[in-house]
Amino acid sequence: MSLAFSPVKHPDHIHGYRVLKHIGSGAASEIYCVFEQKTGRLFALKQVLFDDGKDKDDRFLVQAENEVKVSKKLDHPAIRRIFSVEKIRPKGWTRTEVVVLMELVDGTPLEKMLIGTSVREKLRIFRIVAEAMAHMNDKGYVHADMKPTNVLVTEKGEVKVIDLGQAHPIGKPKERIQGTPGFMAPEQTRVEPLSERTDVYNFGATMYWMLTGSEVPTAGPQSGRGGAEVPTPANALNAEVPPSLGELIGVCLQPNEHGRWKNMHAVVRQLDKVLAEMDGAAV
Repeated sequence: MSLAFSPVKHPDHIHGYRVLKHIGSGAASEIYCVFEQKTGRLFALKQVLFDDGKDKDDRFLVQAENEVKVSKKLDHPAIRRIFSVEKIRPKGWTRTEVVVLMELVDGTPLEKMLIGTSVREKLRIFRIVAEAMAHMNDKGYVHADMKPTNVLVTEKGEVKVIDLGQAHPIGKPKERIQGTPGFMAPEQTRVEPLSERTDVYNFGATMYWMLTGSEVPTAGPQSGRGGAEVPTPANALNAEVPPSLGELIGVCLQPNEHGRWKNMHAVVRQLDKVLAEMDGAAV
């Protein structure tokens, strides 16, 4: 096991699971590699501690519960499985603990592959991610927060989409603006109903960042900008990007959602064309 080690002091056990390593940190959370004695299995365990009654903290519980609910409806090898969520509040405490048990993935965040990874390899990863997102959409959900930190790649090249906390039913708006600046679709900033095309935009912004190192300017009331704009083509910023791929991404990033690819299945087909073009040119 070669999971990245973080020198954070950790407990020996968390609710019956033996802690082997601290492997990451998130918003008000710590993630550990744990061992279940009864089954002999390894898991990733996310532990969240928050103060009761604080709206911001309560959102962590809502997102954790949402991850489990959505995960149970999905069945795709490139989407990390979430097995359970447990809310624990010891008697007399004013803090609540949430424990989320997840599939253990020994991988590197996609964002760390910005440099030193070929465009061809990035395209291979993009295609797997696109298929996983298409599966989510087929099951009635958008991921709604696709970005380079939410994809893990193992040493064997396996790809996992993670963090389903902001996944949302297709056709419904969120209660408030949610997403990550630089990757959010314009309709997310306007708190409008989300669709497959919302994921198309998020995915396009992810590809754009991975190929250029630049974020797409986010439009909306919090950004101080007016309407969204299509950024400079990726192939104009990176000579290794084929013009066809730059065009594909440009369609993903159309401010008007009806100008984008219809869904992630259409994006997969377009990626296949670019991959075939690149492989043909290499022969």
